[in-house]
Amino acid sequence: MNARGHAAVSIAEAGPRRRRGLEEDEPDEPCDAPCGEQDSSERGPSGDRIAMDLLRHGRTIVISEEVSCKLTSRLIPQILWLDMQSRAPIRVLVNTPGGAADDGFAIHDVIKCIKAPVWTIAAGLTASAGTIILLAAPRERRLTFPNTRLMIHQPAGGAQGQASDIEITANEIVKLRRRANDLIARECGLAVEQVEKDTRRDHWLDAAEACTYGLCSRVIASLAEIPVK
Repeated sequence: MNARGHAAVSIAEAGPRRRRGLEEDEPDEPCDAPCGEQDSSERGPSGDRIAMDLLRHGRTIVISEEVSCKLTSRLIPQILWLDMQSRAPIRVLVNTPGGAADDGFAIHDVIKCIKAPVWTIAAGLTASAGTIILLAAPRERRLTFPNTRLMIHQPAGGAQGQASDIEITANEIVKLRRRANDLIARECGLAVEQVEKDTRRDHWLDAAEACTYGLCSRVIASLAEIPVK
């Protein structure tokens, strides 16, 4: 369940719904990168075109929506494509209220397994499953902007049907909660007991607090502070 009350076996989220990008004024040039849909209207560069320019030329991926299978199906090919092109650093800006925990872990695992170094940057709101993605980079490569809010908590979900099915789902949520807490504790250098206590309820942190907690290593004011080689 996310902070807007949408049900699913997920790590919950908090924050407003995101806006889509501007529309396109001309079709984008052909590319070998995994592209989204092209917008043929004549009102200005589209969000898809800007995202592809960032991907191809800046090796930068922006997450600015709920974590879902739709996001995963787009993001994972992009990450793998960038890793195939070179071993130059990849930047992932994480601005999401969270979403489906399994998709968050899928993106996390892919970032962990590639050879190119990845920098994750918390921007705006990084909550719930978004923090799982943030933690895919080693601590020294986890950054945050000054005005970012971060939130961790336990997974939430719902179940219906026969009692045995409800019990199975409840057990899976417990396993998911344990896995998330173990990950946060390991990546932040904290005791699991401390993380379990903190995630019983929504645990909010500002940028400085997130660095003290271990979610990020430092606060940055410019992407120029991230090495490009």
